[in-house]
Amino acid sequence: MLRPKRVLAVIAVACASALILSSCGGSSVDNSGAGGAEEVGDPVAGGSLDLIQMGEPRSLDPAALSNTYAHQPALGNALYGALIVNDLETQDIEYKMATDFVTADGGNTFTLTLRPDLTFTDSTPLDAAAVKYNWDRLRDPALGSTAIRVAGQIAGVEVVDPTTVSIALVSPNPHFPHSMLTTALNWIASPTALEQGRQAFDDNPVGAGPFTLVDWVRQGAIELEKNPNYWDAPKPYLDTLRITTVADTNQRFNAVSTGNADLSSEASWATLDKAEQAGVATELVPTGGGQIMVMNSALAPFDDVRARQAVSMALDRDALNTVVYNGVGEVTEYLFAESSPFFEEVPLWRYDTDAAQALFDELAADGTPLSFTFLSYPTQEAKSAAETLQAQLSAFDNVEVNVEVADYPTLTARAGGRDFDMILSSAIVQDPDYALWTAFHGDSPGNFSGLDDPALNDALGAGRLAETVEERTAAYSTVQERLAELVPGAWYIKASPSVMYGENVHGIDMYTLGSPLPEELWITE
Repeated sequence: MLRPKRVLAVIAVACASALILSSCGGSSVDNSGAGGAEEVGDPVAGGSLDLIQMGEPRSLDPAALSNTYAHQPALGNALYGALIVNDLETQDIEYKMATDFVTADGGNTFTLTLRPDLTFTDSTPLDAAAVKYNWDRLRDPALGSTAIRVAGQIAGVEVVDPTTVSIALVSPNPHFPHSMLTTALNWIASPTALEQGRQAFDDNPVGAGPFTLVDWVRQGAIELEKNPNYWDAPKPYLDTLRITTVADTNQRFNAVSTGNADLSSEASWATLDKAEQAGVATELVPTGGGQIMVMNSALAPFDDVRARQAVSMALDRDALNTVVYNGVGEVTEYLFAESSPFFEEVPLWRYDTDAAQALFDELAADGTPLSFTFLSYPTQEAKSAAETLQAQLSAFDNVEVNVEVADYPTLTARAGGRDFDMILSSAIVQDPDYALWTAFHGDSPGNFSGLDDPALNDALGAGRLAETVEERTAAYSTVQERLAELVPGAWYIKASPSVMYGENVHGIDMYTLGSPLPEELWITE
């Protein structure tokens, strides 16, 4: 099974000497994949677990849910199960409700094979027709699905037989299965239930996952109970699962550290460090890339690469890390994690204040002294990052920075229309194709930087079409070099998709960007 490959912190006085690899409080070997954890035996059936997610669902319809750490991953997995998952170290696709998902023609078409005799909790079949219904629905722009950017790669879905689906793509992509992992394409709901409409479905969402809905109080708790007919018996081990949404990182930490919650998704480096100091167990999903202060290269002033280079070289990332993350964040240096087969020591930035000032002076001498506005999200972390950049650049001549804070709808609209100078975005890299093509290809609507570099486009296209590691490595070597030269923005901190959990929680098993599998969880008293 899939295991997170890094345990950030599980500390107690009694096990201080085993800080890095082990945990106290009875964490099992299965929790870490890192080895050295105290053995607690086989999973125990029964009990209830309180879980915190970070994003409030507007509906229980899979089309409204997202399978990443900042949204509703555990909820989607609980209600609908997963077709496929990925190994967090190798990035290999592994199978759950599907048994195969392959291409024989270089990614033009795929064949998805399901386990036989899968059924939804309304006793209707989870078969090829159900997959077609869900995927056709998710790729309809009128629905406004959270999965539309990936679902839009699908040209057509056809039923071959009750357990076999044929998928044609708009353009070849041999790595399409990796793209769908973070989306609702991985969660199949009952077509019969979906046909009843949004309100009826929210009252009684029907999937084939390990849990079923008991009650949902909007802006409150989602109460779930064990699905007695789950396909992978004797899982799930828990009798009941209670999910609440807490947006504030301090509240999430307080809930887990005081025992008012058993497990929580997390995204804050500072909170993970606080958990380490308090002896609260955490696990982090390894990723490359990270957060970027994206500069809009399609418009002045950042259509001049010198302006982008100057800002990136002027940013003291260690100082920003200290201010925003209490010095405990992991600064982005390279595009890939060191464990990745695509890793190369090609730095994405260099810190050089003299060179930065020289470029600021050069721009001013050309009659265009650098002045720009940083469009910030309303969160404290985002505002702090923007204000830190503003403060740092105030020490330089011939550069002026303004910070504008906007609400999420405004930011979404302006980012999509590239109506900004600088904005926070990200390229969080596991398998490289989807994240990098989406963020930096000239044809991608998710390319907020506005880059449209032929060499970069060609390399991203080659990486997408390549099927061998050697061919992909060559393509992504060029991608790393071009991004370092083009400077789409100031990379500054890695993402931290993770969970915090109590000492009685076991069986933590995550895939993609911090998506826990609830059927694997179990507790001890």
